[in-house]
Amino acid sequence: MSWIGGVASKARRARDVGVRGVAQRLAQRAYIATGAAELRFNLDLDDILPELPESLPLPSRHLAPGAPAAVGWVMTPPAPGSGGHTTLFRMIAALEARGHRCVVFIYDKHGVDVERLTESAAQHWPWVHPEFRDARAGIRDVDAVVATSWESAHVIVTYGRAPMRRLYFMQDYEPYFYGHGAEHEFAAMTYRLPFRRIALGEMLDAMIAEHTGLRSDVVPFGCDSQVYRPPQPEVPRSGVVFYCRPDFPRRGYELACVALRQFHRAHPEQEIHVYGARPRGLDIPVTFHGRLTTAQLNDLYGRTIAGLAMSFTNITLVAEEMLAAGNIPVVNDMALAHLVLPNEHVRWAEPTGAALARALGEAVSAPDVSERAAAAAASVVGRSWEPTCRALVAIVEDEVYGTGTLASTHTELVDRGGQE
Repeated sequence: MSWIGGVASKARRARDVGVRGVAQRLAQRAYIATGAAELRFNLDLDDILPELPESLPLPSRHLAPGAPAAVGWVMTPPAPGSGGHTTLFRMIAALEARGHRCVVFIYDKHGVDVERLTESAAQHWPWVHPEFRDARAGIRDVDAVVATSWESAHVIVTYGRAPMRRLYFMQDYEPYFYGHGAEHEFAAMTYRLPFRRIALGEMLDAMIAEHTGLRSDVVPFGCDSQVYRPPQPEVPRSGVVFYCRPDFPRRGYELACVALRQFHRAHPEQEIHVYGARPRGLDIPVTFHGRLTTAQLNDLYGRTIAGLAMSFTNITLVAEEMLAAGNIPVVNDMALAHLVLPNEHVRWAEPTGAALARALGEAVSAPDVSERAAAAAASVVGRSWEPTCRALVAIVEDEVYGTGTLASTHTELVDRGGQE
Protein backbone atom coordinates (compact mmCIF):
# COMPACT_ATOMS: atom_id res chain seq x y z
CA MET A 1 0.00 0.00 0.00
CA SER A 2 1.34 3.44 -0.91
CA TRP A 3 1.92 6.19 1.62
CA ILE A 4 -1.09 8.06 0.30
CA GLY A 5 -3.20 4.89 0.46
CA GLY A 6 -2.16 4.30 4.07
CA VAL A 7 -3.17 7.83 5.05
CA ALA A 8 -6.48 7.41 3.28
CA SER A 9 -7.12 4.10 5.05
CA LYS A 10 -6.45 5.66 8.45
CA ALA A 11 -8.72 8.57 7.60
CA ARG A 12 -11.54 6.17 6.71
CA ARG A 13 -11.11 4.27 9.97
CA ALA A 14 -11.13 7.53 11.93
CA ARG A 15 -14.32 8.55 10.16
CA ASP A 16 -15.93 5.19 10.94
CA VAL A 17 -15.13 5.21 14.67
CA GLY A 18 -15.80 8.93 15.15
CA VAL A 19 -14.15 11.44 17.49
CA ARG A 20 -14.88 9.32 20.57
CA GLY A 21 -13.33 6.23 19.00
CA VAL A 22 -10.21 8.12 17.95
CA ALA A 23 -9.84 9.58 21.45
CA GLN A 24 -10.21 6.11 22.98
CA ARG A 25 -7.53 4.66 20.71
CA LEU A 26 -5.11 7.47 21.51
CA ALA A 27 -5.80 7.04 25.22
CA GLN A 28 -5.25 3.29 24.95
CA ARG A 29 -1.89 3.77 23.27
CA ALA A 30 -0.83 6.24 25.97
CA TYR A 31 -2.11 3.85 28.66
CA ILE A 32 0.06 1.04 27.29
CA ALA A 33 3.10 3.19 26.56
CA THR A 34 3.21 4.79 30.02
CA GLY A 35 2.48 1.60 31.99
CA ALA A 36 -0.54 3.28 33.60
CA ALA A 37 -2.04 -0.17 34.31
CA GLU A 38 0.45 -0.46 37.16
CA LEU A 39 -1.53 2.18 39.05
CA ARG A 40 -4.38 -0.32 39.52
CA PHE A 41 -2.07 -2.80 41.26
CA ASN A 42 -1.84 -1.31 44.74
CA LEU A 43 1.03 -3.33 46.18
CA ASP A 44 4.75 -2.77 45.86
CA LEU A 45 6.51 -5.92 44.76
CA ASP A 46 8.49 -5.84 48.01
CA ASP A 47 5.22 -6.09 49.95
CA ILE A 48 3.99 -9.26 48.21
CA LEU A 49 4.58 -12.46 50.16
CA PRO A 50 6.99 -14.77 48.34
CA GLU A 51 5.61 -17.76 50.23
CA LEU A 52 3.16 -18.67 52.97
CA PRO A 53 4.66 -18.34 56.47
CA GLU A 54 4.28 -21.43 58.63
CA SER A 55 3.53 -19.30 61.68
CA LEU A 56 3.39 -15.69 62.84
CA PRO A 57 4.25 -14.24 66.27
CA LEU A 58 1.40 -14.30 68.79
CA PRO A 59 1.16 -12.62 72.21
CA SER A 60 2.33 -14.77 75.11
CA ARG A 61 -1.05 -14.42 76.83
CA HIS A 62 -4.60 -13.38 76.10
CA LEU A 63 -6.23 -10.24 77.45
CA ALA A 64 -8.28 -10.58 80.61
CA PRO A 65 -11.95 -11.05 79.63
CA GLY A 66 -13.68 -7.68 79.52
CA ALA A 67 -10.49 -5.65 79.20
CA PRO A 68 -10.56 -3.06 76.39
CA ALA A 69 -8.65 -4.23 73.32
CA ALA A 70 -6.80 -2.25 70.68
CA VAL A 71 -7.93 -3.57 67.30
CA GLY A 72 -6.26 -2.59 64.05
CA TRP A 73 -7.95 -2.64 60.65
CA VAL A 74 -5.85 -2.58 57.48
CA MET A 75 -7.58 -1.19 54.40
CA THR A 76 -7.22 0.88 51.26
CA PRO A 77 -8.06 4.59 51.46
CA PRO A 78 -11.83 4.78 52.11
CA ALA A 79 -13.76 6.29 49.24
CA PRO A 80 -17.02 8.18 49.87
CA GLY A 81 -19.94 6.02 48.79
CA SER A 82 -17.98 2.78 49.04
CA GLY A 83 -20.30 0.07 50.37
CA GLY A 84 -17.38 -2.12 51.37
CA HIS A 85 -15.78 0.60 53.49
CA THR A 86 -19.16 1.49 55.02
CA THR A 87 -19.55 -2.13 56.13
CA LEU A 88 -16.07 -2.04 57.69
CA PHE A 89 -16.86 1.17 59.57
CA ARG A 90 -20.07 -0.39 60.88
CA MET A 91 -17.97 -3.19 62.39
CA ILE A 92 -15.49 -0.69 63.82
CA ALA A 93 -18.32 1.33 65.38
CA ALA A 94 -19.64 -1.85 67.02
CA LEU A 95 -16.26 -2.55 68.59
CA GLU A 96 -15.99 1.05 69.78
CA ALA A 97 -19.44 0.76 71.36
CA ARG A 98 -18.08 -2.19 73.37
CA GLY A 99 -15.27 0.00 74.69
CA HIS A 100 -12.51 -1.20 72.37
CA ARG A 101 -10.09 1.18 70.64
CA CYS A 102 -9.73 0.88 66.86
CA VAL A 103 -6.83 1.95 64.67
CA VAL A 104 -7.22 2.06 60.89
CA PHE A 105 -3.95 1.37 59.07
CA ILE A 106 -4.19 2.71 55.51
CA TYR A 107 -2.09 1.15 52.78
CA ASP A 108 -1.50 3.00 49.53
CA LYS A 109 1.74 2.44 47.65
CA HIS A 110 1.40 5.96 46.22
CA GLY A 111 1.48 7.54 49.68
CA VAL A 112 -0.93 8.25 52.54
CA ASP A 113 -2.13 11.64 53.79
CA VAL A 114 -3.34 10.69 57.28
CA GLU A 115 -4.72 14.14 58.09
CA ARG A 116 -6.82 14.29 54.91
CA LEU A 117 -8.14 10.74 55.42
CA THR A 118 -9.11 11.53 59.01
CA GLU A 119 -11.04 14.61 57.85
CA SER A 120 -12.74 12.68 55.02
CA ALA A 121 -13.83 9.87 57.34
CA ALA A 122 -15.22 12.37 59.86
CA GLN A 123 -17.26 13.94 57.06
CA HIS A 124 -18.63 10.79 55.43
CA TRP A 125 -18.74 8.38 58.41
CA PRO A 126 -19.23 10.71 61.39
CA TRP A 127 -20.50 7.89 63.62
CA VAL A 128 -17.11 6.15 63.83
CA HIS A 129 -13.98 7.50 65.53
CA PRO A 130 -10.88 5.39 64.87
CA GLU A 131 -7.31 6.63 64.77
CA PHE A 132 -5.79 6.62 61.27
CA ARG A 133 -2.18 5.65 60.56
CA ASP A 134 0.00 4.79 57.58
CA ALA A 135 0.37 1.00 57.42
CA ARG A 136 3.85 1.27 55.90
CA ALA A 137 5.04 3.06 59.02
CA GLY A 138 4.44 -0.22 60.87
CA ILE A 139 1.44 -2.11 62.21
CA ARG A 140 2.01 -2.15 65.95
CA ASP A 141 0.57 -1.26 69.35
CA VAL A 142 -2.57 -3.34 68.80
CA ASP A 143 -3.78 -6.56 70.40
CA ALA A 144 -5.38 -7.79 67.18
CA VAL A 145 -5.38 -6.73 63.54
CA VAL A 146 -7.98 -7.40 60.87
CA ALA A 147 -7.24 -7.79 57.17
CA THR A 148 -10.03 -6.47 54.94
CA SER A 149 -8.80 -7.49 51.46
CA TRP A 150 -6.21 -9.79 49.94
CA GLU A 151 -3.75 -6.90 49.58
CA SER A 152 -4.12 -5.99 53.26
CA ALA A 153 -3.42 -9.60 54.26
CA HIS A 154 -0.03 -9.38 52.53
CA VAL A 155 0.54 -5.99 54.19
CA ILE A 156 -0.18 -7.36 57.67
CA VAL A 157 2.47 -10.06 57.32
CA THR A 158 4.96 -7.59 55.86
CA TYR A 159 4.47 -4.68 58.29
CA GLY A 160 2.90 -6.36 61.32
CA ARG A 161 5.83 -8.30 62.71
CA ALA A 162 5.03 -7.74 66.39
CA PRO A 163 3.05 -10.36 68.33
CA MET A 164 -0.69 -9.84 67.75
CA ARG A 165 -3.86 -11.78 66.95
CA ARG A 166 -4.62 -11.76 63.22
CA LEU A 167 -8.07 -11.99 61.66
CA TYR A 168 -9.39 -11.62 58.12
CA PHE A 169 -12.82 -10.06 57.45
CA MET A 170 -13.79 -11.14 53.93
CA GLN A 171 -16.60 -9.60 51.86
CA ASP A 172 -15.92 -11.19 48.44
CA TYR A 173 -14.17 -14.15 46.90
CA GLU A 174 -11.39 -11.90 45.66
CA PRO A 175 -9.47 -14.28 43.35
CA TYR A 176 -12.47 -13.88 41.03
CA PHE A 177 -11.70 -10.17 40.73
CA TYR A 178 -9.09 -11.16 38.14
CA GLY A 179 -8.32 -13.53 35.31
CA HIS A 180 -6.45 -16.66 36.36
CA GLY A 181 -3.01 -15.14 36.65
CA ALA A 182 -0.68 -13.62 39.22
CA GLU A 183 -3.25 -11.44 41.01
CA HIS A 184 -5.64 -14.38 41.24
CA GLU A 185 -2.95 -16.44 42.96
CA PHE A 186 -1.83 -13.58 45.23
CA ALA A 187 -5.44 -13.32 46.44
CA ALA A 188 -6.03 -17.06 46.75
CA MET A 189 -2.94 -17.66 48.87
CA THR A 190 -4.20 -15.31 51.59
CA TYR A 191 -6.97 -17.75 52.56
CA ARG A 192 -4.25 -20.16 53.73
CA LEU A 193 -2.50 -17.63 55.96
CA PRO A 194 -2.60 -18.37 59.71
CA PHE A 195 -5.36 -15.79 60.24
CA ARG A 196 -8.80 -16.37 61.73
CA ARG A 197 -11.10 -15.99 58.73
CA ILE A 198 -14.52 -14.30 59.00
CA ALA A 199 -16.76 -14.63 55.95
CA LEU A 200 -19.65 -12.27 55.26
CA GLY A 201 -22.38 -14.75 54.43
CA GLU A 202 -22.59 -18.46 53.76
CA MET A 203 -21.95 -18.08 50.03
CA LEU A 204 -18.45 -16.73 50.56
CA ASP A 205 -17.65 -19.35 53.18
CA ALA A 206 -18.75 -22.07 50.77
CA MET A 207 -16.70 -20.61 47.90
CA ILE A 208 -13.55 -20.54 50.02
CA ALA A 209 -14.22 -24.07 51.29
CA GLU A 210 -14.75 -25.30 47.73
CA HIS A 211 -11.33 -24.04 46.66
CA THR A 212 -9.30 -24.63 49.83
CA GLY A 213 -11.15 -27.15 51.98
CA LEU A 214 -11.05 -24.60 54.82
CA ARG A 215 -14.10 -23.32 56.70
CA SER A 216 -14.43 -19.87 58.23
CA ASP A 217 -16.46 -18.18 60.91
CA VAL A 218 -19.55 -16.76 59.23
CA VAL A 219 -21.35 -13.53 60.02
CA PRO A 220 -24.70 -12.73 58.38
CA PHE A 221 -25.41 -10.13 55.75
CA GLY A 222 -27.24 -7.07 56.97
CA CYS A 223 -29.59 -4.52 55.48
CA ASP A 224 -30.58 -1.16 56.92
CA SER A 225 -34.36 -1.33 56.59
CA GLN A 226 -34.63 1.94 58.53
CA VAL A 227 -32.87 3.75 55.68
CA TYR A 228 -34.16 1.73 52.72
CA ARG A 229 -37.94 1.60 52.79
CA PRO A 230 -40.92 2.26 50.49
CA PRO A 231 -41.95 5.86 49.89
CA GLN A 232 -44.73 7.28 52.05
CA PRO A 233 -47.16 8.02 50.60
CA GLU A 234 -46.87 5.40 47.86
CA VAL A 235 -45.95 6.72 44.41
CA PRO A 236 -46.61 5.18 40.97
CA ARG A 237 -43.70 3.01 39.91
CA SER A 238 -42.16 2.78 36.44
CA GLY A 239 -38.83 1.95 34.87
CA VAL A 240 -35.82 -0.01 36.02
CA VAL A 241 -32.54 0.88 37.69
CA PHE A 242 -28.95 -0.29 37.19
CA TYR A 243 -25.87 0.17 39.39
CA CYS A 244 -23.09 0.83 36.87
CA ARG A 245 -19.45 -0.03 37.60
CA PRO A 246 -17.71 -0.65 34.23
CA ASP A 247 -14.24 -0.91 35.76
CA PHE A 248 -15.14 -3.75 38.13
CA PRO A 249 -15.43 -7.06 36.23
CA ARG A 250 -17.29 -8.71 39.10
CA ARG A 251 -20.22 -6.33 38.46
CA GLY A 252 -20.80 -7.82 35.00
CA TYR A 253 -21.02 -4.51 33.15
CA GLU A 254 -20.87 -5.84 29.59
CA LEU A 255 -23.44 -8.52 30.42
CA ALA A 256 -25.71 -5.84 31.88
CA CYS A 257 -25.33 -3.78 28.70
CA VAL A 258 -26.47 -6.71 26.56
CA ALA A 259 -29.43 -7.29 28.89
CA LEU A 260 -30.49 -3.62 29.01
CA ARG A 261 -30.29 -3.24 25.24
CA GLN A 262 -32.56 -6.27 24.83
CA PHE A 263 -34.88 -4.99 27.53
CA HIS A 264 -35.13 -1.59 25.83
CA ARG A 265 -36.07 -3.17 22.51
CA ALA A 266 -38.88 -5.10 24.19
CA HIS A 267 -40.01 -2.27 26.50
CA PRO A 268 -39.03 1.10 24.98
CA GLU A 269 -41.67 2.80 27.12
CA GLN A 270 -39.79 1.92 30.33
CA GLU A 271 -37.20 4.46 31.50
CA ILE A 272 -33.78 3.00 32.37
CA HIS A 273 -32.12 4.75 35.33
CA VAL A 274 -28.36 4.38 35.80
CA TYR A 275 -26.35 5.46 38.83
CA GLY A 276 -22.73 5.03 39.87
CA ALA A 277 -20.28 5.48 37.00
CA ARG A 278 -21.30 6.86 33.62
CA PRO A 279 -22.11 4.01 31.20
CA ARG A 280 -19.90 3.60 28.16
CA GLY A 281 -21.08 2.23 24.83
CA LEU A 282 -24.58 1.35 26.03
CA ASP A 283 -26.14 3.20 23.07
CA ILE A 284 -29.72 3.29 24.36
CA PRO A 285 -31.59 6.10 26.11
CA VAL A 286 -30.85 6.17 29.83
CA THR A 287 -31.27 8.65 32.67
CA PHE A 288 -27.90 8.97 34.38
CA HIS A 289 -27.92 10.06 38.03
CA GLY A 290 -24.23 9.85 38.90
CA ARG A 291 -23.34 9.12 42.51
CA LEU A 292 -26.31 9.24 44.86
CA THR A 293 -26.66 9.69 48.58
CA THR A 294 -28.44 6.96 50.51
CA ALA A 295 -31.62 9.03 50.65
CA GLN A 296 -31.50 9.75 46.91
CA LEU A 297 -30.90 6.09 46.16
CA ASN A 298 -33.81 5.02 48.32
CA ASP A 299 -36.01 7.52 46.46
CA LEU A 300 -34.91 6.06 43.12
CA TYR A 301 -35.56 2.48 44.22
CA GLY A 302 -38.92 3.60 45.63
CA ARG A 303 -40.26 4.88 42.31
CA THR A 304 -38.91 2.19 39.97
CA ILE A 305 -40.22 -1.34 39.49
CA ALA A 306 -37.11 -3.48 39.22
CA GLY A 307 -33.34 -3.31 39.02
CA LEU A 308 -30.25 -5.24 38.02
CA ALA A 309 -28.31 -6.34 41.11
CA MET A 310 -25.31 -8.21 39.77
CA SER A 311 -22.16 -9.57 41.36
CA PHE A 312 -20.10 -12.70 40.74
CA THR A 313 -17.94 -12.77 43.90
CA ASN A 314 -20.62 -12.67 46.61
CA ILE A 315 -24.22 -11.53 46.72
CA THR A 316 -24.43 -7.76 46.33
CA LEU A 317 -25.81 -5.58 49.12
CA VAL A 318 -27.80 -3.76 46.44
CA ALA A 319 -30.28 -6.66 46.10
CA GLU A 320 -31.67 -6.48 49.62
CA GLU A 321 -31.59 -2.68 49.65
CA MET A 322 -33.79 -2.74 46.55
CA LEU A 323 -36.17 -5.16 48.24
CA ALA A 324 -36.45 -2.94 51.30
CA ALA A 325 -37.59 -0.05 49.07
CA GLY A 326 -40.08 -2.27 47.22
CA ASN A 327 -37.95 -2.67 44.10
CA ILE A 328 -37.70 -6.17 42.60
CA PRO A 329 -34.02 -7.15 42.17
CA VAL A 330 -32.99 -9.21 39.16
CA VAL A 331 -29.92 -11.15 40.27
CA ASN A 332 -27.50 -13.28 38.26
CA ASP A 333 -28.19 -16.82 39.39
CA MET A 334 -25.42 -18.66 41.25
CA ALA A 335 -26.28 -21.76 43.25
CA LEU A 336 -24.50 -20.62 46.39
CA ALA A 337 -26.14 -17.17 46.27
CA HIS A 338 -29.45 -18.67 47.37
CA LEU A 339 -27.79 -19.49 50.72
CA VAL A 340 -27.44 -15.79 51.42
CA LEU A 341 -30.61 -14.40 49.87
CA PRO A 342 -33.44 -16.93 50.29
CA ASN A 343 -36.12 -14.42 49.39
CA GLU A 344 -39.08 -15.36 47.20
CA HIS A 345 -39.31 -11.85 45.74
CA VAL A 346 -35.88 -11.99 44.10
CA ARG A 347 -35.94 -12.76 40.38
CA TRP A 348 -33.02 -15.07 39.72
CA ALA A 349 -31.86 -15.19 36.11
CA GLU A 350 -29.30 -17.21 34.19
CA PRO A 351 -26.31 -14.91 33.51
CA THR A 352 -27.12 -14.28 29.85
CA GLY A 353 -28.36 -11.06 28.33
CA ALA A 354 -31.62 -12.62 27.17
CA ALA A 355 -32.45 -14.21 30.54
CA LEU A 356 -31.73 -11.04 32.49
CA ALA A 357 -33.77 -8.96 30.03
CA ARG A 358 -36.70 -11.37 30.30
CA ALA A 359 -36.63 -11.17 34.10
CA LEU A 360 -36.73 -7.38 33.97
CA GLY A 361 -39.52 -7.54 31.40
CA GLU A 362 -41.59 -9.90 33.53
CA ALA A 363 -41.21 -7.57 36.51
CA VAL A 364 -42.36 -4.43 34.67
CA SER A 365 -45.20 -6.33 32.92
CA ALA A 366 -46.67 -7.82 36.10
CA PRO A 367 -50.30 -6.79 36.60
CA ASP A 368 -49.86 -6.19 40.32
CA VAL A 369 -46.73 -4.04 40.55
CA SER A 370 -47.85 -2.18 43.67
CA GLU A 371 -48.79 -5.34 45.54
CA ARG A 372 -45.49 -7.02 44.63
CA ALA A 373 -43.55 -3.96 45.77
CA ALA A 374 -45.32 -3.91 49.12
CA ALA A 375 -44.73 -7.63 49.65
CA ALA A 376 -41.05 -7.31 48.74
CA ALA A 377 -40.54 -4.48 51.23
CA ALA A 378 -42.45 -6.34 53.95
CA SER A 379 -40.19 -9.37 53.51
CA VAL A 380 -37.17 -7.50 54.90
CA VAL A 381 -38.81 -5.33 57.55
CA GLY A 382 -36.72 -5.40 60.72
CA ARG A 383 -33.50 -6.35 58.97
CA SER A 384 -30.43 -4.49 60.17
CA TRP A 385 -26.66 -4.77 60.51
CA GLU A 386 -26.95 -5.38 64.25
CA PRO A 387 -26.68 -9.21 64.03
CA THR A 388 -23.58 -8.83 61.81
CA CYS A 389 -21.97 -6.44 64.27
CA ARG A 390 -22.74 -8.67 67.26
CA ALA A 391 -21.29 -11.71 65.54
CA LEU A 392 -18.14 -9.87 64.47
CA VAL A 393 -17.58 -8.45 67.96
CA ALA A 394 -18.07 -11.90 69.48
CA ILE A 395 -15.41 -13.40 67.20
CA VAL A 396 -12.88 -10.63 67.82
CA GLU A 397 -13.40 -10.82 71.59
CA ASP A 398 -13.17 -14.61 71.52
CA GLU A 399 -9.82 -14.25 69.74
CA VAL A 400 -8.29 -11.63 72.04
CA TYR A 401 -9.65 -13.13 75.27
CA GLY A 402 -9.00 -16.74 74.28
CA THR A 403 -12.26 -17.95 75.79
CA GLY A 404 -12.78 -20.55 73.07
CA THR A 405 -16.55 -20.22 73.33
CA LEU A 406 -16.92 -19.82 69.55
CA ALA A 407 -14.56 -22.58 68.52
CA SER A 408 -17.37 -24.75 67.18
CA THR A 409 -20.10 -22.26 66.38
CA HIS A 410 -19.68 -22.02 62.62
CA THR A 411 -23.44 -22.21 62.03
CA GLU A 412 -24.66 -20.65 65.26
CA LEU A 413 -23.32 -17.24 64.27
CA VAL A 414 -25.37 -17.42 61.09
CA ASP A 415 -28.50 -18.62 62.88
CA ARG A 416 -28.46 -15.45 64.99
CA GLY A 417 -28.57 -13.34 61.84
CA GLY A 418 -32.28 -13.44 61.10
CA GLN A 419 -34.76 -10.69 61.52
CA GLU A 420 -34.76 -8.80 64.79
